[in-house]
Amino acid sequence: MSNSSSISEFLLLPLADTRQLQLLHFWLLLGIYLAALLGNGLISTAVACDRRLHTPMYFFLLNLALLDLGCISTTLPKAMANALWDTRAISYAGCAAQLFCFSFFMSAEFSLLTIMSYDRYVAICKPLHYGTLMDSRACATMAAAAWGSGLLLSVLHTASTFSLPLCQGNVVNQFFCEVPQILKLSCSESNLREVVFLSFSVSLAFGCFVFIVVSYVQIFLAVLRMPSEHGRHKAFSTCLPHLAVVSLFLSTGMYAYLNPHSVSSPSMDLMVALMYSVVPPALNPLIYSMRNSEVKDVVRNVMTRCVSKAVYCPSF
Repeated sequence: MSNSSSISEFLLLPLADTRQLQLLHFWLLLGIYLAALLGNGLISTAVACDRRLHTPMYFFLLNLALLDLGCISTTLPKAMANALWDTRAISYAGCAAQLFCFSFFMSAEFSLLTIMSYDRYVAICKPLHYGTLMDSRACATMAAAAWGSGLLLSVLHTASTFSLPLCQGNVVNQFFCEVPQILKLSCSESNLREVVFLSFSVSLAFGCFVFIVVSYVQIFLAVLRMPSEHGRHKAFSTCLPHLAVVSLFLSTGMYAYLNPHSVSSPSMDLMVALMYSVVPPALNPLIYSMRNSEVKDVVRNVMTRCVSKAVYCPSF
């Protein structure tokens, strides 16, 4: 029987059983990772470089792009390296750092998505008060609260999880280190504290989801009263994908964090983890920004200028 003091490394779940499939998964994940880097990087550059996008909505999109970059960069590079070099090992410190960063970016992102739904609610349902409710100080405060809440939750989860004695070996049934998989390695009678933290976090996330749904219901009701059919179509085509991504994000995350150990399987856990750790950061640039004509025009101009000559973009 092992314990945390004797564990120097963990063994992560391989993406495939054969070498050929491992290399195939490597190239597939590399393509997804590069697409996510390109999409979120272009959005960050566009918002930072063009003053026309210095508005509350795009300020939050900039924060979302940065969180997506951090989230996908926490999990995929190690998974790709393991697939390429045919290894499974991650150091104890590396596993703790990965768990901390993933918890931080995911928690902060969901808080930010909640704030973004409020921003859209105020813009559509209370347009006369938008300038007052969403001024620069309010936006900065809300963004700082999202990042701060992510930091607080990640510190609590990481400290609580890695303070537990590990009695079930060092094999993590996931392609990255996350709280539920580390809890499976702990002594069953000693993980009550972290289970309570997890339950609190999931309850908080569900409360945020309810707030998002209520906000979008109010938005939809306001949109239905619009006289312009084009305006209604534009609002629905933008809001429905937002709500779909948030629903996917929360439902798969809740499954992973609340699913009983007895009914989980490595293959199902792997698929669910990909759905909430890889898909949203890769799709968010398309869902939230690249469907927007203003963002597309600015991105096109930035790419044209950067190709033609070296351009210095001032900080946001």
